[in-house]
Amino acid sequence: MSKTVGMILCGGFGKRLRPLTESIPKPLIEMKEGYTILDKQLFDFKNADVEQVILLTGFLSDKIIERYGENYKGLQIDYVEEDEPLGTLNAIRMGMDHVDGDKQCVIRNGDVVADLNLKKMIYLGERSDYPLSIFITKMQSPYGIVEISGDRLASFKEKPILDYYINGGVYFSKGHLDFGDFDVGDIEKTIFPVMAKENQLGYYKEDGLFWMAIDTSKELEEIRKEYRNREDKPWGYEKVLINTEKYMTKELFIREGYQTSFHYHDQKDETMYIVSGAGYIEFEDRKEYFGKNETIRIEPKKPHSIVAMENTVLHEVSTPHLEDTVRLKDFYTR
Repeated sequence: MSKTVGMILCGGFGKRLRPLTESIPKPLIEMKEGYTILDKQLFDFKNADVEQVILLTGFLSDKIIERYGENYKGLQIDYVEEDEPLGTLNAIRMGMDHVDGDKQCVIRNGDVVADLNLKKMIYLGERSDYPLSIFITKMQSPYGIVEISGDRLASFKEKPILDYYINGGVYFSKGHLDFGDFDVGDIEKTIFPVMAKENQLGYYKEDGLFWMAIDTSKELEEIRKEYRNREDKPWGYEKVLINTEKYMTKELFIREGYQTSFHYHDQKDETMYIVSGAGYIEFEDRKEYFGKNETIRIEPKKPHSIVAMENTVLHEVSTPHLEDTVRLKDFYTR
């Protein structure tokens, strides 16, 4: 079994999403039919080679247990339930007490949807000089902003990415944390500031990826819009942008160090436009490297796999054959 244990904080009341969360715990809210926030998080753990996940539950715990049981799609699921809500610190302490030995763990907030590379975060966290690393990402303004020049308003920008980093709600701990004199409260307001002052906190940074905390009905509406034509994959995601009788455009996001299945298309003729990142297309007899703004054409019946050496976003423009994929080799468990 992997030496990294996953933990997900699932015990909150989700008060700002009532009345929906009066009968459904927030992590079980569906982003699209049959696919919950917690489904996404467990899927990401599985594809980062984490085999055991502890769900730190509280409110409506029975609903979560009913859905996932003790084994969910190959993941061992354990439960640690708080009798009364005492904050994230107490939940995490109880979770760590449940772990055999002093195993390293990845702790996630149960309402965060993010496309970060957990496998890379674990790899770098293991080699870090710090006992705890926090995932950080650049903040997107929740509002459009204006720019001024002298006494006039010069321009508008719609929800730009700001030059500030936020706590992304995912933490890597090398082992059991020292909680000091703290018993209750939120870990972000108690031991994190103390650890920062004592130079005990590192960070894992990824920019330009999808990140959202689902806390209000507006954010829930936004995440459902994101997932309307999106399907998460072991290597990232695939999203249909345009689908007409003549052509189709899909966006693919492939995490650094991951690759798509080795596959071919019977009829689909496609051209890849690289929006960002770098990697190569692996064919049967060669590798064709790509970088930002380059294009690669792939003809029907040509077996290939797309390999990302950096986080890669590409737009695939093709003939409109949505289901025309023949997999020859999968690199991940489906």
